[in-house]
Amino acid sequence: MPSTPRPLRRLGFLTIGLFDAADPARGHESTLEIIELGERLGFDSAWVRHRHLQYGISSPVAVLAAASQRTRRIELGTAVIPLGWENPLRLAEDLATVDILSGGRLNPGVSVGPPMHYAQVKDALYPDTADAEDFGYERVRRLLDLVRGEPATDFSGVEGFEVFSDVVQPHSPGLGRRLWYGGGSLGSARWAGEHGMNFLTSSVVKAGDGDGPPDFAGIQLSHIREFRAHHPDGEAARVSQGLVVIPTDSASPEQRARYAAYAAERLPRTASPQGPGRLLFAPDLVGTSEEIAARLHAHAAFREVDEVAFALPFTFGHEDYVQILTDMATKLGPALGWRPAAD
Repeated sequence: MPSTPRPLRRLGFLTIGLFDAADPARGHESTLEIIELGERLGFDSAWVRHRHLQYGISSPVAVLAAASQRTRRIELGTAVIPLGWENPLRLAEDLATVDILSGGRLNPGVSVGPPMHYAQVKDALYPDTADAEDFGYERVRRLLDLVRGEPATDFSGVEGFEVFSDVVQPHSPGLGRRLWYGGGSLGSARWAGEHGMNFLTSSVVKAGDGDGPPDFAGIQLSHIREFRAHHPDGEAARVSQGLVVIPTDSASPEQRARYAAYAAERLPRTASPQGPGRLLFAPDLVGTSEEIAARLHAHAAFREVDEVAFALPFTFGHEDYVQILTDMATKLGPALGWRPAAD
């Protein structure tokens, strides 16, 4: 039997931070303004995507460092940093630095796997070690250990006038509990649980090889349960769902038509698994907050989470994001049992 829906405890949003190649500053400023708006509206968290060699945020940790100085309460996350592009030790230093600057508000989300278009980029990214790099879970484990204060070297102490530490500095003690794994398969959910991470699940899952038509909500539910079954915190382990959600309560007629066309164009890919990885996409949720809340309450996976980071559509304008976030905070969130955070 389906569980009773959990009241929504934490409401967040996710943005890709697009920009014009001729004016990248404006796009980054728009992202920071959207995060500031999210804090004013009472959102609990704001998350940024990671895009390399594209016209979206390529350095989310740097962007969140700036956001940390323009906000004081909202939590700041990455969803997700693909670790194939990163050196875990250097990333651990950057994450801890921003966590300190933010007053302990950083929620780093990471994933594994080879970088996209690796054959074309490997000579620039890893010119000497391309064939030796490990893009599996071991890369996450290294990051976890370094963030959690495990030694990075067997040397520490004083050398001349300089003092050296054997652990990553600065060390932010709470950061290790706020690391998230972004996964879309049963195996990744299990691994994240076994290693005490939090779990980000999005609008994409791996369909697997089961019989019958794939059921997105059912597959995502199985991932959530697998994660919690292997996590030390059990049912209390943190899971955040990240569907694309577009409330239209205060949208103009032109916006409603454009939003509906956007979702309709993307709908065919949700009918069956896509590509060799058998990726299954969830339909975008477009409509009034009352309509969306009803669909979410009927969603098997949503019923077992109490945190979300609703994804903003990639290609909309700043004014669209203002409208969508305002409706999320004032209409949709309360319809799901959420209360805005107090300043």
